[in-house]
Amino acid sequence: MKIKIALTFFLMSFTTAILAQSKYVVKADLSYASENFFESAELCALAYTKLTRKGGGALKKKADMAFKTAESFRLTERYRDANEWYDRCILLEYQKVVPEVFLYNGEMLLMMAEYSKSQKNFEEYLKLVPGEQRALAGVESCKRNKDFIAEKTRHIIENQATLNKKEFDMAPMFGDRKTSQLYYGSSRPGGVGTDKDPRTGEAYMDLWVSALDKKGNWTEPFLVNGEGINTEDNEGTVCFDGRFKTMFFTRCPNLKKQNLGCDIWMSEAKGRDEWKEPVKLPLKNHDSISVGHPCTEDGKFLIFASDMPGGFGGRDLWYTTYDKKGDTWTAPVNLGAEINTKGNELFPTFALNGDLIYATDGMPGLGGLDIVRAARIGEENKWENPKNVGAPINGINNDYALVELTDKKGYFTSERKSGNGEYVPDIYSYELPPNIFDLKVIVSELGNKDKKIPEVKVVVTDNKNGSWEGYTDKSGAVFWDKKPTGDRYINEESGYKINISKEGYHEDKNGSSFTTEGLNYNQNFIIDMALLPKKPIRLPEVRYPLNKWDLLVDSTINSPDSLLFVFDLLEEYPGMVLELSSHTDSRGSNAANQKLSENRAKACYKYLVEQKGVDPRRIVPVGKGEVEPRTVYLKDGMYLVDEPVEMEGVETIVLTEAYINKFRSSNKATFEMLHQFNRRTEGRVITMDFDPATAPAADSEHLKFVKYP
Repeated sequence: MKIKIALTFFLMSFTTAILAQSKYVVKADLSYASENFFESAELCALAYTKLTRKGGGALKKKADMAFKTAESFRLTERYRDANEWYDRCILLEYQKVVPEVFLYNGEMLLMMAEYSKSQKNFEEYLKLVPGEQRALAGVESCKRNKDFIAEKTRHIIENQATLNKKEFDMAPMFGDRKTSQLYYGSSRPGGVGTDKDPRTGEAYMDLWVSALDKKGNWTEPFLVNGEGINTEDNEGTVCFDGRFKTMFFTRCPNLKKQNLGCDIWMSEAKGRDEWKEPVKLPLKNHDSISVGHPCTEDGKFLIFASDMPGGFGGRDLWYTTYDKKGDTWTAPVNLGAEINTKGNELFPTFALNGDLIYATDGMPGLGGLDIVRAARIGEENKWENPKNVGAPINGINNDYALVELTDKKGYFTSERKSGNGEYVPDIYSYELPPNIFDLKVIVSELGNKDKKIPEVKVVVTDNKNGSWEGYTDKSGAVFWDKKPTGDRYINEESGYKINISKEGYHEDKNGSSFTTEGLNYNQNFIIDMALLPKKPIRLPEVRYPLNKWDLLVDSTINSPDSLLFVFDLLEEYPGMVLELSSHTDSRGSNAANQKLSENRAKACYKYLVEQKGVDPRRIVPVGKGEVEPRTVYLKDGMYLVDEPVEMEGVETIVLTEAYINKFRSSNKATFEMLHQFNRRTEGRVITMDFDPATAPAADSEHLKFVKYP
């Protein structure tokens, strides 16, 4: 009898335990199915603790509760909690039932910046579901994280403290042509609804608006004015037509034990800063489908996000067009694989140039939803080649709902760590500061870059804002960055012309130019320029065989290549006419040396005219024989053909025959070297005003060699 009583008691206790477990599971399942995720996270976790591990069915149900707990945390953006519960799912081998355990856990770890662990989870998922796009994007995100950070733009990100509270604030949108009103959704106190949304654990969201004051600061926001605009449900993600006479927004109802999706509502303006009773757009065929996040330019073509059947996975971007004749909206059309992925595409907006900006978690990125930008194709309502806007606008958490104020500044929503240490949606501004440019002009002597020229007048002309001038210092340089007012001399999208001049030098009529147009990075412009002194120009060495005028080419020299200096010089200075003079040493008779030098000058002339195509009127070949010995500079026992920058301790020497002959017996090498210095070809500027239209014909005798000897 006692055994029967004991057995009956055990069975009753066992049945009671099963019923208790079933009660917790039923309640958790109902909350989860109703998408009340903030509530279901707690209920599913509680049901998990009540379930036994004994028996295959019980263990499977326990794993199911762990998965639903993880999902509830993921869908309310509590990533660390979600990660812990996904780890429990993996220990219970629930990935054999739902492979996405690895995928979602990888996404949580990515948003926690644990890239190696994240990548491992994505790769485990790919073993179960080979080639899955979202996991491939996750692996790529992990691998490219360092690149995203290294390539971050110069944008300055700032939390808009005036617009934000500790509650949710999200999806900003300008509400007038002057961009002086900013509409957005917020769950802050003072809204219409008083209850908490079981999906988020926050108060229900309403539409709020802030206005700019006279100083350009956003004022304390107030509820959007209009009957039926804000309700006890969630309202948010607003947009306007081009005239700001029609407003579209999202409303998400929540009824107990019902799975209701979001809808798009439309309202017409009623006077200033007030809206009429809204009407719901008929865009879906079942209450459980969600449509939201409207985006339009003209109020006739509307892009929105939805999980309706026929998409690529998650939530996609769709579009509908208003049919004025029938006063209806056309059946939604998916924007296609160029825009949508296996992940979620949300929060579309139009850029000022018509590009499509939206958020996605289905492409490689920094973590969570990332903002991308797709280029508009012509005038059509088509977009292609979406690109991640990069850090710092995108971070490891969700970033979305970007609206442009100008091409360099605007607002967006981000869930990065706020001032109170929490990760909640806040409104941030971004601004790309002007590129920083400065200019340094360095002036040297033409043909002698080591010789810098001080006190050169440098005039810079801006194609937009006039001109300014300065003078080079002892190092031959002059530098400009900021004006006394704090403005910069060199600005974006501008062109500049530089001209230099100094007495004793030929004027540089061509100058130098540079532009900042199209540059999207800081740059120090360093412009090297040269002035031509009003004295003979030393050309690179040109050699000839003994007593001949052929241009010598051997293992030691290529004389035609040396003459390319003259060719380049004439190309650089199109107004230049150059006297090309050849000199000999003093050995031999004066008469013979004169003829030899003339032929050598003409050999250079013929090469430049006949081989390089130089206008013959721009060169005058002259033979000067031995009558103009070269000037050299003796410094520390070495002979220099270029005048040193520092002349202290330098002896200036004219290489006369008498001077050279001092080394005839004592130093044969120096004797030959100094004679070689005198055998040279030099240039002298005749004019810098050559005009091909008026210049006289060249002397035909320049092409004829004289009889020698």
